[in-house]
Amino acid sequence: MGFTNVKVEIVDSIAKVIVDNPPANTLSTATLKGLDDAISTIEANDQVKVIIITGAGKFFVAGADIKEFTQVKDGEQGEAMARVGQQLVDRIENLKKPVIAAINGACLGGGLELAMACHIRVSAHSAKLGLPELNLGLIPGFGGTQRLPRIVGFSKATELILTSEMVSGEQAEKMGLVNYSVPLEELENTVQQLAEKIAGKSSATIALALEAIAAAQKGNLQEGLIKEAALFGKAFTTEDQKEGVQAFIEKRPPQFKNR
Repeated sequence: MGFTNVKVEIVDSIAKVIVDNPPANTLSTATLKGLDDAISTIEANDQVKVIIITGAGKFFVAGADIKEFTQVKDGEQGEAMARVGQQLVDRIENLKKPVIAAINGACLGGGLELAMACHIRVSAHSAKLGLPELNLGLIPGFGGTQRLPRIVGFSKATELILTSEMVSGEQAEKMGLVNYSVPLEELENTVQQLAEKIAGKSSATIALALEAIAAAQKGNLQEGLIKEAALFGKAFTTEDQKEGVQAFIEKRPPQFKNR
């Protein structure tokens, strides 16, 4: 299944989205459109329960297409460019299907902003991650100044953004920027096993859990608790809740129907 600069492979209930825009998998306007189209197709596919995003070759995504920056004539046009990227990463973050970033190589600028919108991040030790926009006389524009502080803390995020410093996958794990860092040769298998573990759950309750987790970022604790209670109650209206409880009582694996 092909889209502009993006490939999609679906096996069982797991979809792999591969950014393929050589040589560095940059997020050109066409690539952003390809990703958006791919996400639309996967979102509408009820068989898909987990999404993996990765890059072709030696790169994850090395950033935006710098050549397109030379065509920006004024601040209004620059703002519009940022909003296009923000809308895509916001959409990924708010999907009701979990998205795992498999960071196989350079993950810079817009690439890191894309990865930070994913629900889970797994990196190769050798990958380089960073927001180097200040080296270009710019600032991150696809959500980097907003998500990085939430993930690694305001002080560390400020340092990384203002210095344009890149960190390895191992360093990224230590600061909580990625969930795991593994040798490159183990990355694909590690992510696949993680995706399969999640895909074994009910897609109905996966969606409810993601909605509840998202509430933790958007409101205060009491608002989040109210939201969680409502979604907890909603889970009791699903067939899979009844199956899950009955399977536990009968000491057998649940056979979820995703409804």
